[in-house]
Amino acid sequence: MTESQQFEAFMRAYQNMVFSTAVRLLGNEAEAEDVSQEVFLKAYERYAELKDSPTVGGWLKTVARNLCLNHLSRYRARWRFFSEMAPDRDDEEGSSPEWAAPDTHEQQVARDDHRQLLETALENLPAGQRVPLVLFHFEEMSYEEIAAKLRVSLSKVKTDIHRGREALHRKLKWKLAGEEQWGGLNRSESPCPT
Repeated sequence: MTESQQFEAFMRAYQNMVFSTAVRLLGNEAEAEDVSQEVFLKAYERYAELKDSPTVGGWLKTVARNLCLNHLSRYRARWRFFSEMAPDRDDEEGSSPEWAAPDTHEQQVARDDHRQLLETALENLPAGQRVPLVLFHFEEMSYEEIAAKLRVSLSKVKTDIHRGREALHRKLKWKLAGEEQWGGLNRSESPCPT
C-alpha cells in the first residue's frame, strides 16, 4: 500500500470524529467541512510522525477544536454573547437529556432519532450558548479552561452554559412533544382532510 493510500485509509478512519467535533462547535456543516479539510491538511504535513502514534485521535480532536475556536473568534462580531450582568448561578444537574442504552433494534432506532434531534437542536443554538456547551459536555473541558480558551469571565461561561442547557431543553421538549402528538395518530385521526 502506498503512502497516499495509507493516508486515505487514515482519513476515512478519523473523518467522522473530526467532522462531528467541528459541526458541534460551529453549528454549520459547510464551515465544519472546511475546518475538517484543514485538520487533515495539517495531519498530512505531519503524517510520518502521526501514523503510528497511539494518541493521534486526541491530536486530531484538539486540532479540530482549536481551528473551530479560531474560526469563531475571527467572526466574533456575529456571536451573540449574553451580557455579563446576569447573576452568577451554579450549574444545575439533570438539564440535559440522557437515554438508556438500547436493548432492541427499535430502541436503537429511537436512540438514533433522539440523538439526531439533540444534534439538530444543538446546531440551532446561538454560538454564544452552543460553543461553551459543546466544550463542556462533548470536549470535557472545565469551566476555567473554557473561560481561558474563549477569553471570557468564568461567570459568563457558567451563565452561557446554563442558558444553553435551558434553551436546548426547551427545544427538545417542544420537538418531542410534537412527535408524540403527531406520532400517536391513527389514520382516522389524521389532521389532514381526505
